[in-house]
Amino acid sequence: MGRAVAPIALTILVAATVRIASAQRPCDVPTAPLSASRDLYCLELAAPPGIDGPAGVIELGWAPGPFTISVAADGRLKYVPTAILSGLPTPSTLGPYTTYIAWITTPLMHPTARLGPVSNGRTSLPVIDLDKFLILITAESSSAVTEPTGRLVLRGASPSTRLQPPDLLQFIVGSTRDTSGSHAHHSGEGADSLGWTTVPMPTNISMLPAEMALRPGVAAYVPRSASNAPAARPREVVSLAHGDTLRLTAGIVRRTFKGRSITMFGFNGQYPGPLLRVAQGAEVVIDFSNALDQPTTVHWHGIRLDNRFDGVPDLTQEAVPAGGRFTYRLRFPDAGIYWYHPHVREDIQQDLGLYGNILVRSPRPAYFSPAHREEVLILDDLLVGEDGLVPFGKEATTHALMGRFGNVFLVNGEPGYELAVKRGEVVRFFLTNVSNTRTLNLSIPGARMKVVAGDVGNYETEEWTESIVIAPAERYVVHVMFEQPGATALVNRVQALDHLYGRFLPETDTLGVVRVGSDAATPDLRTPFLTLRTDRETVTDIDRHRRFADRPVDRALVLTLETRDLPFVTRQLMMLDSAYFAPVEWSGTMPHMNWASTSRQVRWVLRDPATGKENMEIDWRFQRGDVVKLRLANERRSFHAMQHPIHIHGQRFLVLAVNGVPSSNLVWKDTALIPAGSTIDLLLELSNPGRWMLHCHIAEHLSADMMMAFTVN
Repeated sequence: MGRAVAPIALTILVAATVRIASAQRPCDVPTAPLSASRDLYCLELAAPPGIDGPAGVIELGWAPGPFTISVAADGRLKYVPTAILSGLPTPSTLGPYTTYIAWITTPLMHPTARLGPVSNGRTSLPVIDLDKFLILITAESSSAVTEPTGRLVLRGASPSTRLQPPDLLQFIVGSTRDTSGSHAHHSGEGADSLGWTTVPMPTNISMLPAEMALRPGVAAYVPRSASNAPAARPREVVSLAHGDTLRLTAGIVRRTFKGRSITMFGFNGQYPGPLLRVAQGAEVVIDFSNALDQPTTVHWHGIRLDNRFDGVPDLTQEAVPAGGRFTYRLRFPDAGIYWYHPHVREDIQQDLGLYGNILVRSPRPAYFSPAHREEVLILDDLLVGEDGLVPFGKEATTHALMGRFGNVFLVNGEPGYELAVKRGEVVRFFLTNVSNTRTLNLSIPGARMKVVAGDVGNYETEEWTESIVIAPAERYVVHVMFEQPGATALVNRVQALDHLYGRFLPETDTLGVVRVGSDAATPDLRTPFLTLRTDRETVTDIDRHRRFADRPVDRALVLTLETRDLPFVTRQLMMLDSAYFAPVEWSGTMPHMNWASTSRQVRWVLRDPATGKENMEIDWRFQRGDVVKLRLANERRSFHAMQHPIHIHGQRFLVLAVNGVPSSNLVWKDTALIPAGSTIDLLLELSNPGRWMLHCHIAEHLSADMMMAFTVN
């Protein structure tokens, strides 16, 4: 009888949690239509017993920088807090006090740090970067006090404190199982006949028994083993002049990971595919052959090329069948770092190795500030278990909720990247994230770093950064100076969420090692490196568009989620987890629940709020030369809110604002990360005619319908 009661009690607890979360508090009231989630970016202040009248909120604003999410090198989120207070009496009416001071502390109340004096009205406070925190406002005898000793008048907890360990009821549900006929295969029955085993568990993460029993309800797929498949070769560098032709073939290759031989895919037998070097303004021909056993295409990501060569099946071309060929004619109007990949089952074909970079050179000799050398790095992760590559879904995509996080990190197709440099050497890194899902927070401890360019060109001004936040499909150009001899690491440091124990879990993954010698690099580039250069040509180009920045929003999209037929344990625990969503889901800490969700059960949605149309029903039409202000609103109250890297084909755009805070340093992009609960305003330049795709570049979300098309006449 106890087993039957537990799900009912858990449902009551979930309903109570939802009712509390949805109550109309000051931090629930939106500031404007399609505005950022105040539930995630605002905390309510309440007075303790004995204090009447004071009230307020702390708004957690975006800290402007080169990325749409601001984090420290260790992955802790950064916020710019603004206190909005009312009803504070004259301090002397409360005792021997002259001022009010705001403080920040942890849930353990230690340590405590001073934020500064506050008063009725709006007060901007210093940047904060704690995972879970409390805000205290006290009446103090002097504005010079360094720790709180006066009377507490207001206090509040950050939205992240709602991430709490589950109670006994949640553990009880772990022993229950939904055995209705429609869900039996999700709980493991018949799973072996579909070809599934299990997925590897992240270190230091535990899961409930019912979660561990979940399996996808589709057949497993891995490429057929081919004994005659060649071993993958490292990528080659191919320089193409105007008018040149490159023969490019997608085929089978063999790789070895964790001691196991794995059948994978590669372009021209290479992993990753060839690095193409071309001049800005050049036009080349790609003679493509498909030697796979399935249809495919090649999409030339970020390039404003002729629409018929964009590589999107059923939109710009028919998919190239097995054994078929297609001729792409490419033009390169913009300098920068680009990449190419399939647009058929990206969750499989791209993850298996079909990707490569294109470096487009500007004719300007001083396009970048000086560096001693260049390194072009493709960043990826691969999901490998004890039996080799974890299979993909055959009839439908697995990992449809959160995307497929890998557990083996690759740089240029290999684990354990190594680089030897001289002391004082400045290295220009071209970074591309080709992973299915994972957003990286990259840093190099002990080395200074500045970001100089993004997807489609230079920033207006170079900018110092302690880490590089790079979402799937994004690119950044970064200059790094190595001043200290010895070894330092290229690391991904993030704060994952341990949902079972309600905690932030620091994760550090080493992608490579840089060994800095004692000999000095020549020439000495310290002075230009320490100068944050403004690129006047980029500023002039962007100046032509600034007059559009303050116009009203022309079009909007709401990013949300629909689900059906998910297993019982997934539905219940996800409702509890929804009390708090981190702006970025950095790591796959719910592997079985995520793995078992397929694109038959999960539908990611782009919704036009003006018409109610969704995904491919949307039919936006523009004229060539239009400049459109587009707002992307990532709905916090969906079943599972998470970040979406939104890619727009064939055009370029500027990120104008994040959560209403204007960007201070602009760069042309084609992909932008939209954190959970956030709004991003884009200025989209429609210069390239054709019918184009807009979609999420988490491969599993794209396979779960998160895409639309628009026409530029």
